[in-house]
Amino acid sequence: MRSFRVSGMSCSACVARVERAVLRVEGVKKCAVSLLTGTMTVEGDFNDDAVISAVRGAGYDAFSEAKGQEKRDSELKDTETPKMKKRLFSSLVLLILLMYLSMGHTMLNLPLPSVLAENALSFVLTQMILSALILVINQKFFINGFKGVLKGAPNMDTLVALGSLASFVYSTAVLFDMCQKSTQISQNQLWEMAHGLYFESSAMILVLITVGKLLEAYSKGKTTNALKSLIDMSPKSAIVIRDGKEIEIPCEDVRVNDVFVVKNGAMIPADGEIIEGHASIDESSLTGESMPVDKHTGERVFASTVLSSGYIKCRALKVGEETTHSQVIKTVKESIATKAPIAKIADRVAGIFVPTVMAIALITFVIWLALGAELGYSLSRAIAVLVISCPCSLGLATPVAIMVANGVGAKKGILFKNAEALEETGKVKIVALDKTGTITRGEPIVTDILPLHDISKARLLELAYALEAKSEHPLARAIVKKAEELKLEKKEVESFEVMVGGGVKATEGEDTLVCGSYRLVTQLCELDSDTVSQYNRLAKEGKTPVFFLKNDTPLGIIAIRDAIKEDSRSAISALKEMGIHTVMITGDNEKSAKAVQAEVLVDEVIADVMPLDKEGAIEELKRRGAVAMIGDGVNDAPALAKANIGIAIGNGTDVAIDTASIVLTKGTLTEGVTAIKLSRKTLRVIKQNLFWAFIYNIIGIPIATGFLTSSLGWELSPMLAAGMMSLSSICVVLNALRLNMFDKNSNSNKNKTKGKKEENMKITVGIKGMMCPHCEARVKKCLEELEGVITATPSHVEANAVIEINETASVEKIKETIVQQGYEVTYTK
Repeated sequence: MRSFRVSGMSCSACVARVERAVLRVEGVKKCAVSLLTGTMTVEGDFNDDAVISAVRGAGYDAFSEAKGQEKRDSELKDTETPKMKKRLFSSLVLLILLMYLSMGHTMLNLPLPSVLAENALSFVLTQMILSALILVINQKFFINGFKGVLKGAPNMDTLVALGSLASFVYSTAVLFDMCQKSTQISQNQLWEMAHGLYFESSAMILVLITVGKLLEAYSKGKTTNALKSLIDMSPKSAIVIRDGKEIEIPCEDVRVNDVFVVKNGAMIPADGEIIEGHASIDESSLTGESMPVDKHTGERVFASTVLSSGYIKCRALKVGEETTHSQVIKTVKESIATKAPIAKIADRVAGIFVPTVMAIALITFVIWLALGAELGYSLSRAIAVLVISCPCSLGLATPVAIMVANGVGAKKGILFKNAEALEETGKVKIVALDKTGTITRGEPIVTDILPLHDISKARLLELAYALEAKSEHPLARAIVKKAEELKLEKKEVESFEVMVGGGVKATEGEDTLVCGSYRLVTQLCELDSDTVSQYNRLAKEGKTPVFFLKNDTPLGIIAIRDAIKEDSRSAISALKEMGIHTVMITGDNEKSAKAVQAEVLVDEVIADVMPLDKEGAIEELKRRGAVAMIGDGVNDAPALAKANIGIAIGNGTDVAIDTASIVLTKGTLTEGVTAIKLSRKTLRVIKQNLFWAFIYNIIGIPIATGFLTSSLGWELSPMLAAGMMSLSSICVVLNALRLNMFDKNSNSNKNKTKGKKEENMKITVGIKGMMCPHCEARVKKCLEELEGVITATPSHVEANAVIEINETASVEKIKETIVQQGYEVTYTK
């Protein structure tokens, strides 16, 4: 597979033409073009120059990435968006002046200089100049549009150019007619003729479409930024041992089997194997998991991960482009490049609609001449056909709905990066969810405090607080946070040190305190069967048990886990109600994944996956239907790019946000549900808009030709045709504005009692015995499974649960369920 860059494309019709041209080159087996990134991947045995010539022959430019490194790097910068902003600003200034003339003066009697207010020709000529300037500023539409016609491949720019030019040419013809009659008719009659001009329509089309083009250019720039962010996260230098000395060299100079050293806080420069030392390594940049991993001699390390604490020597196994991180970069690029672009409905019909309308106009002109009509009348009929067929509403049908929906989405915390994402999100059949930072909060919290001997929970946590206060490990921070929430006193310890095997120790007076993993404590003392059983239970629930010893005697276990986000279960439930299959994909172990599945009730789990495996998992899921991937980490970037729709949590990494098609700014799954609902409604509006855009053409074109005049008495002047054209555009815009009334709680599949409004009420039940968020989750799950319970919000701090119920709920059943879970009901109110 070889990569190329292609410039000059403006829509999916351009993409299709480039692909067709390249596929005709001898030796080419497959070709995939990405409009957003301007990249093309080609498979087969072919000559690069032949491919480039084929692209240029199709009317575009191309160059090989391998041969154009400097040019490729320069194109990583978003140069298109600033140009589009200048075009839009200049066009808007001129359009405001034009609208002041055409509508402000004629409709609102706003003042004008006497040279314009008293002379119709000067008034009209000024409009033509302003309109012509806007056409010149936006000449790219005309160049690309008519180039497409000459190449036999009309595109969206062709539709825009034709619509704008038809209005401009018609208005210019009227201006010339006014000049010819200026000595024969009165000034009042000239002003009447001036009312039939549509210079402002010609300019307005270009300005509205330029807004859409600006959003598209911004999306292209953000996609390029995703690749830049990945590259920027790569390590820049490495410390290697050469001739017995430590020297610092650029990462690209590291070779396989080189021995490199990584110190506290440094980034690992290559994939390798630890040959000396031990360390805690933050692999969140690669796996997305928030907890650092303890690594020892013989274990693998990966480039671009960070050594949180410790010191290691490693032997390089994979360097440069072969490292896991580089493969992630490569996969993201290829996934974006090979993603099939979604053709716009307007683009699909452009190849037939535009030439057909031009042919009808020409035939109309010729037939009327052949029937003996005057040249002016024949030309008027042909212009009427062009004006009424002016694809304003067709060009606006999709973009206006997309723009309104984007505004609605932004208010609700949903950013759609492009029109394709907004159109296609509602079609997804499967939603794949990352675990850490997406379903869960991405920060560990204390869930269980289990004393093993004659010691209170408060005393155990107090000792753990004293010991862990000096540690920087995320598990330690979770314990410290819990102690601070309970306002425990922090005692001072001495001789603090990090232990080999995953733990820390210190002294308190004559006592030695140790905190560590199961692996460490089993080396220091023997655990009884009950303690091992407790450990196994906690591990099965997806928690990380931390043991505490005093003089090699176990004092207790503190369990820590990543907490579930408050809205995760309700959001997943809503997805199911919409007929969507939910899948959790995580790099965590299967036990932890199954524990989370039991809480949030996701349909399917895929665990123990690396970043490249996630991308492969998405590929497999796509065989079953359209897939949306929701994630937040660098490890999710390939999967976000490979999915039909990538959705990034807004508080995630920049790379995930830049790679995805949709960003959820508030960082909740509920926004993801809203995004799908909004997309479904937008798609319905777009189809309705296209119906209006076509129906008025189907009715109007036969009338515009004039051939129905004798039989029905209907005749359509160019002025009336332009009015109908404007009316169709108004219908399209008004229909799109209905999206402003979008309700995120709509489209629910829940059964509702017809003709009867259910009255919900809230009760508060006192609960004794809840000790942690895990207890809360268990109570919440059991209560919300009961008939009539809408929501349950337990709190171990307040020792109660606020429950919303309807008339079918049984308070006695609620109390009975709480007792069955091992808690005591103290009151109900």
